[in-house]
Formats: sequence, C-alpha cells, structure tokens
Amino acid sequence: MSRFWSPVVQTLTPYVPGEQPQMQRLVKLNTNESPYGPSPKALAAISQQTNDELRLYPDPEGATLKQAIAKLHGLNPNQVFLGNGSDEVLAHVFAGLLKQNKPVQFPDITYSFYPVYCKLFGIDYKTIPLGKDFVVNLDDYMTPNGGVIFPNPNAPTGRSISRSEIETLLTKNKDSVLVIDEAYVDYGTESCVPLLQGVNCPENLLVVHTLSKSRALAGLRVGFAVGHPALIEGLERIKNSFNSYPLGRLAQAGAIAAIEDQAHLQETSAKVIQTRTKLIEQLNGLGFDTLPSTANFIFTRHPKYAGQKLYQALRDRGIIVRHFKSPRIEEFLRITIGTDEQSGELVAALKEILA
Repeated sequence: MSRFWSPVVQTLTPYVPGEQPQMQRLVKLNTNESPYGPSPKALAAISQQTNDELRLYPDPEGATLKQAIAKLHGLNPNQVFLGNGSDEVLAHVFAGLLKQNKPVQFPDITYSFYPVYCKLFGIDYKTIPLGKDFVVNLDDYMTPNGGVIFPNPNAPTGRSISRSEIETLLTKNKDSVLVIDEAYVDYGTESCVPLLQGVNCPENLLVVHTLSKSRALAGLRVGFAVGHPALIEGLERIKNSFNSYPLGRLAQAGAIAAIEDQAHLQETSAKVIQTRTKLIEQLNGLGFDTLPSTANFIFTRHPKYAGQKLYQALRDRGIIVRHFKSPRIEEFLRITIGTDEQSGELVAALKEILA
C-alpha cells in the first residue's frame, strides 16, 4: 500500500481473471477461450495490416467495423459502439448508463466484474438471488431500479432464458436501461439483437458482444454494444472522454474479417456444442450433477467430492478448470468446452480421481 493511493484504490477488491498458467503440458479449460483458432480470413487481414501504416493512428470511430457489425445484424452503424474487449464496453456502460439515483440490479451469482465496476464508479447495486437450479427469475427484476444487467447465458452457470421472456421484462422496465451481456450467445442462446431492428427499436435496451469467445479472438481485445442511437451516443461521449483510440489497426482489420466470416463461426460453434453434449453425458455417467448449458462451458459438481479437491486433483494432472469459492457455488467446477481430445483427457482423469 502506498500513502499516495486515492480512497477509491484503497477500498477496491479487483476482479480476478482466469489463470494463465505457464505449464509445459497443459489442458487449459478455465477461461472459456475457443479451442479452435480464429478465422483464417481474420489472420490474413491482420497480416496485411502489419505494415508501415502502423505509424499512423487508427480510425477512432472504427467506421468500417461498425458497418460490418451493423450489416450482419440488420442495424444502422449509429447503433453500434466499439471497445477494447467487452470488459471496456461494460465499464463505459456502468459509468455512462447505470450510474443513476437507484441501485442497479444483477444476479447474486453472475459475472464477478459487475460489482467491481459498481465499486469503482461509486454505483449503488442490489444483487437478486438466482432461483431454484440457478435460474434467473425475471419477475424478481420488476421493482424500481437504476438499471438491470445480466449475461445470457449467465456466467458461470451457463443457463439461459428466452428472448420472449427478456422482451416481457423490457416492456415492464421502461424507466431504466436493460443490458444483456451476450458473450456466449453463439453456443445455443437466442440473441436479443433482433429486438433492436427497425423503427421500433426500444430506447432502453443494450446488447453487449465480444469477439473473444466464439470468434476466437481473445488476444485481439474487441467488443461491441448495440442499441438505440441515443444510448450509443452516450457511450461515445464516455469513450471520447477516456480513450479516443480503443481499437488499433490490427484489431479493427481482424475483427472486420471475423465478423464477415460467418461460415467459420458456425462451423466452430457447432463443434463446441457437439462436444458439450457428449461431455455432459459422460460426466452424468460418472455421477456428476451438471446444469443445462447453452454456453461454451458447463457448471458441474459431484455430490461425493468437494469442488476444491476435484479442482486440485485435476490441476495435479495438468488439467486446469475454474473453481469459485463463493457461497452457494463452492462445490461446482466451471469447465470450458475444449476439443474432443481435451474432453477425453478430462474424463479419463476424473475416472482416475473418483476411483
């Protein structure tokens, strides 16, 4: 601790990202990265931009990338906001849209960056307990609030809710912003982006996406939000008061190519879904209780073995998964869906541990 720390720094409990271990032989299933590489077209686009023009600043507006995203989703470019990964986008959302006179609401078990943002920006918040089997009950969010935010599918549980349910909440929650964090939407969840199309675009819905998961560009750091132009204008004001150039030339070029390569997205997402289905069946055969998942990870526990001990036993065998020590979920493991080969190694190790 330094005597020069501000009061804000002294009271922060920072977000802890997933471990990036440096081990020679490793089955890495802890940070929800794609087991498959990015679109070859994205890699080619990045390579083509590696030239003398890197001496120049990138387009601060990311106009071409916004156009690509808008075209894909049937929107207008003024409905798109860009950021350095969805975490930066979310930070601007909390600072620019969710700092109101009433507490923002989100689940008690969800993306653990949300309360960190609240404390960083001095935002009052209220956590809403997940229901039975860790379901988000939208009826619990009908009380007056300064905004509502949750991932769909939720993290770390992997459970999702339908677009029609979210649309019902949207119509009943007209006095604050509803933010849907769709980081894992491409693995079997209905997106809320279609609600933003056309002249009836709701003024209080914002949907956040990342290219770090299904687009396999976690190392490039590209995220975006889509919503009503007035919401986007507010986020642009925050961005341009913080960093006018959040996305470099390489990031923009790679993101554009990845957005346009829908075939690669669909192929790799289908592989993950297939492996997820098989892995859940195998774990259930070993006595695990696994929540339904529409994400590229599963949330599972074994009734006879402590989560911490299973986590450590897997780690001792070079297999890294995620374990949370939070109340209600300390017996669960969050396991990223890898390749079929990685899943096979995981199941073999668990059979050995359980024996």
